[in-house]
Amino acid sequence: MNTRIGKFMEGYKRAWEGRDDSLLCALFAPDGVYHNTPFDAQIGRLEIARYWDRVKLQDDIRLDYKIVAETANGGVATWSVTYKVTSEKMFEMWAKSAGTGMINRRPGDPLPRLRLEGIAVVELGPDDLCRHFRIWWHSQVAKTDST
Repeated sequence: MNTRIGKFMEGYKRAWEGRDDSLLCALFAPDGVYHNTPFDAQIGRLEIARYWDRVKLQDDIRLDYKIVAETANGGVATWSVTYKVTSEKMFEMWAKSAGTGMINRRPGDPLPRLRLEGIAVVELGPDDLCRHFRIWWHSQVAKTDST
């Protein structure tokens, strides 16, 4: 993508799929803000990197996005990601953040593949670094291993 938001979203995709907090942080201004929900935010690269540690508990990550609006300073994109949960800790974080509680699992059952779908509003500075990244999302257990 040659658009400003397209370049940002492509970097976001590479960072998440590669579980690369350095790449993610390089997309943000030093004082950039990552609003992971409407009610919480990480301010600055250090806080963003700490929040992003959770992706290290994911595997086989696949992210797709679609630009739905472009502005002079960024735009709006929809996104969808699936990943395999690699630890009980990640599964518990998901269950708490989803607000749905734990799904029925017996001891020893494999951890699920999760699907998150959301929308992102991206505000970029003149240097193309992200000033504000706001996401709203919903998560659920993926229906199959490939979705």
